Amino acid sequence: MKRRAACILALATPLLLSACGFQLRGSGETALPFKSIYVGLPDNSPLGSELKRYIRADGSTQIASDPKTAQVILDVLSETREKAILSLNTQGRIREYTLYYKLRFRVRDVQNKELIAPTDIILKRDISFNESAVMAKENEEVLLYRDMQSDLVQQLLRRLHALKSV
Repeated sequence: MKRRAACILALATPLLLSACGFQLRGSGETALPFKSIYVGLPDNSPLGSELKRYIRADGSTQIASDPKTAQVILDVLSETREKAILSLNTQGRIREYTLYYKLRFRVRDVQNKELIAPTDIILKRDISFNESAVMAKENEEVLLYRDMQSDLVQQLLRRLHALKSV
């Protein structure tokens, strides 16, 4: 009896959730409001590669190789990674760093009208430092920058999705 009730509940749950309008996170994402975009980042840029991969996955927007043929142009004005000392121990040695990933960009259309004025996205993460585990901490730093890059791409895509139709 309990098994049958559990089976009925398992089958009914998706129906009830879909009836109330529930959607899995990310599944309700709408298409970008333009048909083509030129991404002003080099082909060998990790940020550019990840951003283009997400745009291609959207399926409705083409990535133009020439800004003159694109409906929207994403200009990357600057992209920097910085590392600053956050704290020192009692011997004056570094105990923590703060990692910064900064992107300055703008979005414009073919007529050079700004759709998004020059905007900064600044991400920061704190990382502890240990002299006895330098290699491990360097690997952790690389992973944190990669995570920050993914976060930056998601923020950039949300801003592109928020644009009005071009």
